[in-house]
Amino acid sequence: MSSLDQLQPLITPPAQGFWPPAPGWWLLLVLIPLLACGLWYLRRFLPAKRPVARAEQPLDPVRLAALAELAQLPKPYDGAPAGAWLQQLNGLLKRLCRNHYPYSQSHTLNGRQWLAFLDNRCPAAGLTRWMVLVEGAYKPECKLDDKAIAGLSQAIDTWIRKHV
Repeated sequence: MSSLDQLQPLITPPAQGFWPPAPGWWLLLVLIPLLACGLWYLRRFLPAKRPVARAEQPLDPVRLAALAELAQLPKPYDGAPAGAWLQQLNGLLKRLCRNHYPYSQSHTLNGRQWLAFLDNRCPAAGLTRWMVLVEGAYKPECKLDDKAIAGLSQAIDTWIRKHV
């Protein structure tokens, strides 16, 4: 007889299903809900995230000078020809763009491309709707009403203050 014959047969463990879990799992089953409740309770003590109020940045000297020049330009009220005023506005904007965006070649743009360039830098100003800014300087008798003059002046003021 060999030594292998003397061995006892293998004992298979009894078949266990999913339930009941081992004792360590019972402890985990109790601790996870307690931990979740504790974190939910402690969240009141965490500082609340408040939105940051963005204050308007102080303007640099170039923008201040441009705003002062814009304010000093004589506006063509009472049916006066607006061609010269529109040319001065375009000149002011081109000087600012040449100063702030030296590699963009913005001084070579005209027409809709010029207005699109301005609008891309500051959409809040909405200069694309002021086609008279680029066309009015070439019309022989371009006249603007007071509302259009105030609106265009305000749009350019907004552009100077807020352009990127």
